[in-house]
Formats: sequence, C-alpha cells, structure tokens
Amino acid sequence: MALTEIVEAEGHLIDSHIMERIFDTVVEYQGRFEVERFHIGRTNSDPSHLRLRVEAPTREEMDQLLSQLLGLGCVPVDAGDAVLETITRDKCAPEDFYSTTNHRTLVRIEGEWVEVGKQRMDATVVVSGKKAECRKLRDLRVGDRVVVGMRGIRVVPDAKDRDRLSFSFMSNEVSSERQVETAVSQTVAILRQVREQGKKVVVVSGPVVVHTGGSGPLSELIRMGWVDALLAGNALAVHDIEAALLGTSLGIRQKDGRQEEHGHRNHMRAINAIYNCGSIVGAVEQGRLTTGVMYECVKAGVPFVLAGSLRDDGPLPDTVTDMNEAQNLYSHHLENAGIVLCLSSMLHSIATGNMLPSWVKMICVDINPAVATKVSDRGSAQTVGVVTDVGLFLDLLVRKIKEQ
Repeated sequence: MALTEIVEAEGHLIDSHIMERIFDTVVEYQGRFEVERFHIGRTNSDPSHLRLRVEAPTREEMDQLLSQLLGLGCVPVDAGDAVLETITRDKCAPEDFYSTTNHRTLVRIEGEWVEVGKQRMDATVVVSGKKAECRKLRDLRVGDRVVVGMRGIRVVPDAKDRDRLSFSFMSNEVSSERQVETAVSQTVAILRQVREQGKKVVVVSGPVVVHTGGSGPLSELIRMGWVDALLAGNALAVHDIEAALLGTSLGIRQKDGRQEEHGHRNHMRAINAIYNCGSIVGAVEQGRLTTGVMYECVKAGVPFVLAGSLRDDGPLPDTVTDMNEAQNLYSHHLENAGIVLCLSSMLHSIATGNMLPSWVKMICVDINPAVATKVSDRGSAQTVGVVTDVGLFLDLLVRKIKEQ
C-alpha cells in the first residue's frame, strides 16, 4: 500500500518555476501527487500557497522524495518539532544528521519556527534553547544537540525578484561582453543599496587583478571606502607588492608590458622584503611599502585574509597556512555582507560561495565564462557572472562611482 504525505509550500512559486520543479520531482522519484489547494499571489509582496498530497510506494522512497521536496520549500503538514540528538563525540554527528543548504532555513522548536543563524551550506544545525545555528562538523562538541532527519525543517528557496524594473542584469546567470557597462552601472546601484542597509562590501580577489592593471582602481575603491574586507590568497599580495616595489608583475614591466631582465625573481624579492619588515603592516609602517592594494588596506584599516595553498612561494608572513583557520577567518569577515565582488579567482570565489547564504548577492567577474558559470551553479538566484577583463571592469566601476 502506497504511503501518503501532505506537504505545503509558500512563496513566488510560479515566477521562480518552483511549482513545476516540485511536480517534476514527485514524478522523478516514482511518486504521485494531487493538488489539494493552490492560492496565487496577486501582488509583488503576496506569496502563492500550495498544498499537495504526495504518494510513494515505500518508506525509503517517501523519505528520499521528502528530502528533495524539502529543498524546494515543501514542509509536511504534520511535521511536528525537529528531532534532536545529542553529540557524544567531538566532530562526529549522528549518521542521519540534517546537512544544510545555503537557503534560508527554519527549524521547529517547541511548536515555534526558529530561523537558523549563520546560514551556509554543508553544515549541521545545532539547537540551544530556542536558538539554532549552522555549525561545521569539525566544530561539533560533546553535548551539542543537532537536528536529525527531515522533520520539523523548513527551507525557503531562492525566489525570482518579481520587481521587473530592478537590476535586470541580475536575471541572467552569466552576463555577456556587450552587457558589461550595464552590469557595472547596476553593480554601483547595488553597492549603494547595500551601504544604505548597513551591510558590508566584501571583495574576493585573485592575482589576475594585478596582472591586468586592476590594482590601481581596486586601490582606489579601498581608498574611497567601498571595501569592508579583502579575501584573497598569497599570490594577490605577493604580486601586488612586487608591482609596488619593483614595477613588475610576474616579471613583466607594468609600464610597457616588456619582460624585465631576471624579472622572474622579482616576486621572491618582494616576499623577502616583507620578511625583512616582519609583515605587510610592518612594511607600511617602516615606509618600505607605499602603494598598492595591500598598502591601501593597511592605511584604511580594511581587514584582509590571505589563505595559503600548497603551491605558494614563501609564503608571506601574513598568509594563513592552516586551512581551517583560513576558512574561519573568511566566514567571520563574510558576516553581515550585502554583496561580494569576486574578481578572477575561481577557487577562492567558489569557496566563498560555499560559506554564504543564498540571499547575499555575488558578482563574479572573470574572462573565462566557465569560471563565472561554475560560481553561478551554486544554485543562488543572487549570483551573477560577468564575462570580461577584470581590469576593465574595475576601471569602469570606479569611473561610475565617481560620476554619481
């Protein structure tokens, strides 16, 4: 005999194509459905409401179906409270722990829906009293109570903006070359909106910014107060400092694009100079470093995190080589972010996307469309790829800000 569940979903179900995805999912998992009630929202702020009876042949298939429907915002009507289990060993969760998405999530505690804090994907949900928050497996401790199973959980998936006049380029996953000026103009509008909301502007940057001549406009953005945190790797800082001290980037002279004699050693000279000063801050304080992105961060008091990797030269004394610590620092500076500008750094951009809730806007700028698509594929309707030269993008961005 088939098993039956009644689920409900609420939101902009038609505009965002969520309803058809719900129907397709039921069929894909060998289930059947019957719409018991459907109310269509008539205004931009009025959500639609769906009540659906679903059937599945076995309990295992029903559980698989419900787990998929949960990610689409469906909640069993008789879900009850979230089921909690207590951790008995550090860093070890029960086998059926709930693994989070990056979408807004609520759990039911003593009959009340409580929003989960520090939302991010691939985490557990730890409940303490009437509060709940995402926590990575490695941070679980004995005595923590974590959500298990699929009951008492509500996920609010991304919804397409029903205001057709706002930020039209945000409706495209990857913006083509001819749309760059439009993307820049609307990025400036978002930056101003984010600032008005009291949220942070975070920049994730790769060394290509330096190679393409983008360090000048990025430095100006920092100087003008449009950057609240800089997240990068060792390479950005190394080549930025190489350019500031020796006028080259990867040994190529920035003034004329010609190869500097023995220029391949210059990045090592830059690293050595910082070691002699103790740190990047020390180099600024001692007057050794007087220009560039890292210099502007120090002078403006903008926090930066340089996450190390296996391939790093040096690395710089400021580079965080413990990956867990680097992840934690990234997450810390992403708190209260309103927009994240990802500038030609595939790995750091993807990593940052994994740490963000889906409602934080991300703009990924890269000359390689595959990178922009990869970041957009995180599933967030707020992530947009702009395919262009990052130096050009930054130059246009600074000009538009100054014009306004």
